[in-house]
Amino acid sequence: MEYKSPVYNIIAVPVEKIKPNTYNPNKVAPPEMKLLYESIKEDGYTMPVVCYHAKEQDVYVLVDGFHRYRVMLEYPDIYEREKGMLPVSVIDKPLAQRMASTIRHNRARGSHDVDLMSNIVKELHELGRSDAWISRHLGMERDEILRLKQITGLAALFKDVKFGKAWLPTEEGEE
Repeated sequence: MEYKSPVYNIIAVPVEKIKPNTYNPNKVAPPEMKLLYESIKEDGYTMPVVCYHAKEQDVYVLVDGFHRYRVMLEYPDIYEREKGMLPVSVIDKPLAQRMASTIRHNRARGSHDVDLMSNIVKELHELGRSDAWISRHLGMERDEILRLKQITGLAALFKDVKFGKAWLPTEEGEE
């Protein structure tokens, strides 16, 4: 029989039938949780959560997607819009394999390349997006945006930045 990936069989499951696993070591800081909420609010659920279906109890145990699950539980606007249904990709594996899957999913997400992120900030600036817009839509603090702008080395990116006058240059020999 030909293998078919679980993602081709996404099902809508009532969030009340989904339970977190007891072994996920992944934690998301509050700013990233807020960004995840904004992402789901703006773009919808674009990726299903991954679950194991425990048929005896008729519950779906999370393997990956705990924080997407939390967004539905913690934000009534998302729950209402989605009618309490979460997109689920089901895998049928024993516990040890599910634990390994959770870690692989967590670790495979990677991190952002600083040079590429600074180029994105540069391009957004060139498209007329303000620091406030970038901060809100990319989930960045203003000082992070400033650091990324510094990497590009383009003076135009700093035209709206207010700098303090901590020192005044003096001529050689002056005190």
